[in-house]
Amino acid sequence: MKLPLFPLKLVAFPGEELNLHIFEPRYRQLISDISEQDQTFGICVYNDKLTGFGTEVKLEAIHHRYDDGRLDIRTIGLKAFKIKDFQNPMEDKLYAGGEVEYLEDDPNLTNVQYFEFLFYLKEMLYLLNHQVEVHPETTTSFTYAHKIGLKLEEELELLVMPSESLRVDYLIRHFKRMIPAIKALEEAKRKIRQNGHFKHLDPLDF
Repeated sequence: MKLPLFPLKLVAFPGEELNLHIFEPRYRQLISDISEQDQTFGICVYNDKLTGFGTEVKLEAIHHRYDDGRLDIRTIGLKAFKIKDFQNPMEDKLYAGGEVEYLEDDPNLTNVQYFEFLFYLKEMLYLLNHQVEVHPETTTSFTYAHKIGLKLEEELELLVMPSESLRVDYLIRHFKRMIPAIKALEEAKRKIRQNGHFKHLDPLDF
């Protein structure tokens, strides 16, 4: 499969709606080409260098066209891929492209895994003050992956895992590390806020 490629310092996840502001001439040309031909393109992860992985995305809408040619667009992620051959630029184009191979993805998951995942996910989102409602019927390992404190390298590691079971286990381990640390930090902040205030101290019985 050959795709136009858009390197960015982010991970686009399958199923994720991603809004982009397009201003470089090469990517304005890319969006023009794929919208005319009803094609998809790839957002490949760039982290100081091209990582070799990314996600195929579909252009859902051009939200706004500016007078100077810039665009605001809405896309949705489809499938994760590995780049087999990178060409920069593609022949007769300003933008890059290449042959990609879709990654394997086994969607199967046990109920026990999923319930544990949802439990920790909701607690994590609450602690991070994300006012979102988690819908079990549509929530996957990718749904809130940008909201739970993963580094770019960890998001990429999540993207390339070959099954939902492995991804959920990975996130549960992340939650179990992070939740106690966040709670400890919040407790430290609470104690600091008390400094300088009159305190009611219980009498000690000794």
